[in-house]
Amino acid sequence: MALKVGDKVPEVLGLTQDGKELKMSDFAGRKVVLYFYPKDNTSGCTAEACSLRDNYDALRTHGCEVVGVSTDSAASHTKFIQKNALPFDLIADTDKQLSEVFGTWGEKTMCGRKYMGMLRTTFLIDENGIVEKVFLPKEIKTASHGNQILEIL
Repeated sequence: MALKVGDKVPEVLGLTQDGKELKMSDFAGRKVVLYFYPKDNTSGCTAEACSLRDNYDALRTHGCEVVGVSTDSAASHTKFIQKNALPFDLIADTDKQLSEVFGTWGEKTMCGRKYMGMLRTTFLIDENGIVEKVFLPKEIKTASHGNQILEIL
């Protein structure tokens, strides 16, 4: 069951690269850009993370915090953050629990082969923890995703 516009987001999001439990209440009074991506250090995911990094100050000016989610380990996230100078946390959803709640873990197809994986999706969550906008996989332009979000703020 995927979360959609108007749905309340769960309080507990998961553990960050530092092992810290991240909760929606940590962002009280601010919007959250919660983006789900397939894998650290791949070309599309790096482009997306860097676009959000490059637009981070502008997003913060609009009252937004950014948090990334993938099924990679905390150690992988730490290296990804350091390599790309990311100023935001990444959740290590290794058990796919958060991805299942948000409906971002699903069937994908590549070269005619079907497999389960992370569906690149971004949720804009309002100050009260309600989903305000969902960017679906086909809508996301990885290299300019930060700008896509700024255009609707």
